[in-house]
Amino acid sequence: MAETIPLTPEMLWVLGILGLTVVLFISEVVRVDVAAVTIMMILGVMGLIPGVPALVPGDQLFRGFASNAVISIIAVIILGKALDKTGLMNKLASLILRVGGQTERRIVPVISGTVGVVSGFMQNVGAAALFMSVIKRIAMRTGLPMSRLLMPMGFCAILGGTLTMIGSSPLILLNDLIATSNRMLPEGIAPMRTFAIFDVTPVGVALILTGIVYFVLLGPYVLPTKKGQDQEVSTVEYFRRLYGLEGDIFEIHVFAGSLLDGKTVADAESLFGNRVAVIGLYQNRDLRIAPAHDIVIQAGSQIGLLGARKDIGDVCQEMDLQCSGMLTHFAEVLSASQAGISEVVVPPRSNLIGKTFQDVRMRKTHGISVLAVNRAGKVIRGNLRDLPLQTGDTLVLHSLWEDLAALEKNPDFVVVTSNFPHEVILHEKMPHALAISLITMVLVLFSDLRLSVSLMAGAAAMIVSGVLTMDEAYKSVSWQSVFLLASLIPLGMAVESTGTAAWIAVQTLNLLGDVPIWVLQAAVAVLSTAFTLLMSNVGATVLLVPLAVNIAVLAGADPAMFALTVAISTSNSFLIPTHQVNALIMGPGGYRNADFMRAGGIMTVLFLVVSLTVLNLLF
Repeated sequence: MAETIPLTPEMLWVLGILGLTVVLFISEVVRVDVAAVTIMMILGVMGLIPGVPALVPGDQLFRGFASNAVISIIAVIILGKALDKTGLMNKLASLILRVGGQTERRIVPVISGTVGVVSGFMQNVGAAALFMSVIKRIAMRTGLPMSRLLMPMGFCAILGGTLTMIGSSPLILLNDLIATSNRMLPEGIAPMRTFAIFDVTPVGVALILTGIVYFVLLGPYVLPTKKGQDQEVSTVEYFRRLYGLEGDIFEIHVFAGSLLDGKTVADAESLFGNRVAVIGLYQNRDLRIAPAHDIVIQAGSQIGLLGARKDIGDVCQEMDLQCSGMLTHFAEVLSASQAGISEVVVPPRSNLIGKTFQDVRMRKTHGISVLAVNRAGKVIRGNLRDLPLQTGDTLVLHSLWEDLAALEKNPDFVVVTSNFPHEVILHEKMPHALAISLITMVLVLFSDLRLSVSLMAGAAAMIVSGVLTMDEAYKSVSWQSVFLLASLIPLGMAVESTGTAAWIAVQTLNLLGDVPIWVLQAAVAVLSTAFTLLMSNVGATVLLVPLAVNIAVLAGADPAMFALTVAISTSNSFLIPTHQVNALIMGPGGYRNADFMRAGGIMTVLFLVVSLTVLNLLF
């Protein structure tokens, strides 16, 4: 039985505030960041109440906002946004689309494994959001339900947060919490070591592999088959019903002597019977979207076609063309994040009224293909080149999103479609972003600079080099997460400095009795898992690391190992959709809470077994 520690008034106040924090987080009476700021301010003003001790000195109340962990998280988010802005992550997603094939057993490990690795170096919710468009496209091409693909991807994004010490907020925060706990250790106890960026990589690799194997073997039994409620799916359905347009994109190769060899783009569309549209042409190493009608197609070219899968299949069979649904040259530029179908209206004062599409030359002037025209409720398709434009005509277009964004500034059109990416991808900045990321990683690994300094130097370089603007950097940061983390740090300080963590640790040891060290560590991991389901993983880490350290000290175990167990176990958030990644995929996948409990229940147990095993084998 552990030595008894008497309760003090300060401990009672801290326990009361801890209880209030848990209630606010679970009940969600206010947002979690508002709850955290409220708790911080309660700690700040308590010293003004007669007879109530000041639990946190006023000059330390806002230290969290300048902490190494908070600055590191801000910098990691900016770096991830910069890489996405250059199109690098989209290139990676396109490569996966080519390698992943058409079957669920092949797609799941390729996408999930890649997302897991990517989320080790950027916020996992950002990695999951990035690959959602890839999964939507694969689902549309293969006919696989998104519910069979999104959950493996989302779970592996969460698992990937354990791959490096900058992969998740708890691990970024851990070294700061260890430094704080070192100042409170009893005499004779050696200070805990901090962890380097790749110290946890074996744990992360084991967890990612576990997740992939789990879904490959048991996915058919635990994953639901249902249609999601995603907006993009609804948009595709809208264009299909109203205009008879399908969103399938295929690529055909033009052989020498084929029917298309030497024909113009207009001739090709006529041969296709206007059932499908030519939306891309790769010829002489030049890739064009919405190629002009008078361009001559040469042997060896690749043509991108848009239409219904059946119509494109019929065209390829009738004309003996090699047709592929897995894009190579057009995979990146025609991905859902780069291009799509939209609507624009011709306003009354447009200069285009009375002109034909041949006069306007939409493809050559604006880089846009016109697929159909809705005139007073009548849909006009087929050969539109000689059709005069009238006031109120609704044009259905296919284009790059950046070309559609440019069209918004043109007074001759009113762009009706609004939910499309307005950002311009800076492909020319990709070498700058890669070089900056490499230098940043070298600083993190081999310099004596603090993690926050190294990462923020990289973020600043992205802005100075023009990869991101300062406004884009501000917008990319999840300020809710920043305020949540910074506001909870004073509570962690109070739990540690008042001896409350030590008191809870003693009660825990007395409750468990004389058990082996590994049982105590497992109890800490289970407690961390439970807390992260009830509140944020940041909140659970801040509250439980001091407790775990005190339990380890009293039991004669390695306190750094117990602290790391907490930081890793707070990523074990699969049972209910409280994690940001799970919340992100719930709607598009059409999932219910029961789906997470079925698939996430087994994943939760596997996480505990694998993480504890690898931690004890390595440390």
